[in-house]
Amino acid sequence: MDDVLDVVAVGLGPANLGLAAAVDELTATGVPVRAAFLDRRPGFDWHPDMLLSSSVMQISFLKDLATQRDPRSPFTFTSYLHHRGRLNDFINMQTFFPSRLEFTDYLRWVVERLTVDIRWGAHVEAVDLVGDLCRVRGTRDGLPFELWSRHVVIGVGSRPVLPSWAETTGGRILHNTSLRSGLEGLDLGRAPRIAVVGQGQSAAEVVRHAYDGVPGSQVHCFISGYGMVPADDSPFANRVFDPAAVDDFYFAPAEVREDLLRRHRTTNYGCVDPDLLQWLYAAEYGGRVTGEQRLHMHRASAVHGATEHEGSVTLTVEDRLAGTRRSEDFDAVVCATGFRSVLPVEMFGEGFPPGSAKLARDYRVVRGGVTLPVFVVGATDSHHGLGAGLLSNIAVRSQELVTSMGLERVREPLVPVSV
Repeated sequence: MDDVLDVVAVGLGPANLGLAAAVDELTATGVPVRAAFLDRRPGFDWHPDMLLSSSVMQISFLKDLATQRDPRSPFTFTSYLHHRGRLNDFINMQTFFPSRLEFTDYLRWVVERLTVDIRWGAHVEAVDLVGDLCRVRGTRDGLPFELWSRHVVIGVGSRPVLPSWAETTGGRILHNTSLRSGLEGLDLGRAPRIAVVGQGQSAAEVVRHAYDGVPGSQVHCFISGYGMVPADDSPFANRVFDPAAVDDFYFAPAEVREDLLRRHRTTNYGCVDPDLLQWLYAAEYGGRVTGEQRLHMHRASAVHGATEHEGSVTLTVEDRLAGTRRSEDFDAVVCATGFRSVLPVEMFGEGFPPGSAKLARDYRVVRGGVTLPVFVVGATDSHHGLGAGLLSNIAVRSQELVTSMGLERVREPLVPVSV
């Protein structure tokens, strides 16, 4: 067996990618950090089915993987722009918000420049706690592997949420995370009817993609409110995403945390970028002017059921204002119904039933009053605040993880215990 590693990171989305950049820089200074970054995918991608040409980031480019940690880092978005030869062109756009296509290219650019040990195609099955060490077990290329480490950082991302009525197997009801490939894989025919369920940014982007990208489509969007609401990106409200807000939320009384999370949900959840709202309204209104309306916004609506047929889906929809129900047929249904962030305790075996663990301020797992050498990034909103699980705090959190694990300190190699 190899010597014990300092850290094994499970999952290489943006969260652990920020950690990889911090570790890479630390290693470049001569500190011998021994790390491995594992991901089950064959290579890097970031929600490829939602990589739409019209999508724009809702977060400043300065909140990249490194700038807030160290603006001199070689892994900043401005370094990426300089390397790509587009720095001046980006400046001339006079915006803080790059397209999602460009930001995804930036993330890939970071991956290409990392020198840390990245192992694609590694399926992690379990994390065993053995004494003070962690044993990570899984398979890669059909062969079993195990790694021993002082610390493990789990960043496997959030899980898509589908309504109970959408959990069918016919293939015409999709979550928005499978939008592009899902729609392309269906025989939609001419002038297809596409239903979109949801009222946040993702739902609005799906509506625009279905309207622009599927010729002749009739797009019906079902929202539970009276209308879509704009995202609150005002300067004072945006402080909820500041790194300092993590301490404020974590150490606040539970009832205060819950109240603030509720009050500030429209900074990120169930809300839409104002420019996109204007586009949607103009598209709907323009159809009324020409008499060829293709976009239909159904307010105060609730979907209660779905029946999939060979080439269509029948939705049972309630008009909440009138208290009536009706059935409508669609060629495809896209659910932009969000994600659920949960602690992935199933990785730790039967000794960790759901609800048995929580996270410390430094993102370590705590069970039975014992702080473990396992960190979880991403499933942190309820205790660490709205910004903790988003891009907003990746750079700062990466430094916090490095410090909490003591990676700046040089260690003598250890030999793993026998079990």
